[in-house]
Amino acid sequence: MKKLFVILAIVVVAVACGGQAIQQTSEGGALKAPNPQQSSSDGTRGGTTAPGTVEGPSTVPNTVPSLQGPPVIRQARVSITVKSGSFGSKLSEVRGLVQAHGGYIAGTEAQANPAVDDSTNKIRTGVITFMVPAGAFDATIGELEKVGDVQGEHISGNDVSAQYVDLRARLANAEAQRDAMLVLLRSARSIQDIIAVQNQIGQITGQIEQLKGQIKYLDDNTAFSSISVTLTESGAPLQQPTSDSWGFATALGMAAHNFVSTINYVITALGAVGPLVVLLLLGYGFWRTRRRTPPAIHHA
Repeated sequence: MKKLFVILAIVVVAVACGGQAIQQTSEGGALKAPNPQQSSSDGTRGGTTAPGTVEGPSTVPNTVPSLQGPPVIRQARVSITVKSGSFGSKLSEVRGLVQAHGGYIAGTEAQANPAVDDSTNKIRTGVITFMVPAGAFDATIGELEKVGDVQGEHISGNDVSAQYVDLRARLANAEAQRDAMLVLLRSARSIQDIIAVQNQIGQITGQIEQLKGQIKYLDDNTAFSSISVTLTESGAPLQQPTSDSWGFATALGMAAHNFVSTINYVITALGAVGPLVVLLLLGYGFWRTRRRTPPAIHHA
């Protein structure tokens, strides 16, 4: 049993040294992070499925360029104002852009709000969020700027090259430890030795799965970029006021408004002090009644 643990310790130390060598090699440039943004021969990114729910079938066209360079997670938020009454057509235009660039819709939300100074007209607003291949990100932003008047635009990018290199090195180290443990498992003789080695293999396997999941997350988010577009219809035009060169109609309107406002103030004041006045009147009446009542005369 002691010999097995000694051998186990030696193997773990050797594998750890090998992992450090892999890390140093990766930092020196021998181990490079794969570029998940490169497309396969059929135009789709090999080995990775786009996350989320796809609105309708969509394939990445062969014209989408593959990005060269470090993997970057890119996101954008664009606010666009469109002409009144054109919300539906502009929303369909954005959907068409997404499909043309091989992307997919992640979510859509639209609503109608009353126009200012006109409750009969409605201003439609909506937010559409979608994903497009990273190689078509710039082209998609350029076409979105032609949909309407851009009111705001925010683009951010996060370089994850260092995370790729670190995760790949840690994955190689964990796989080497698992292989060493499998060798020890074959040479184990007692049940205790087998259980001890299997526990180590289980822990290392869990670490390997976590590292693979983190790498896949980076693959998905660097291969596709997220864009959120807010569409808003311009406000309904205000009605032109009637001509009143003398100002007589305007004066009458202001006088009527002031008259109604004064009545409102009076009613509000009465509602506030009314209970106090009633209580005072009741107290005064009670005092008057007690004052008029003659005191009772007591006879000896």
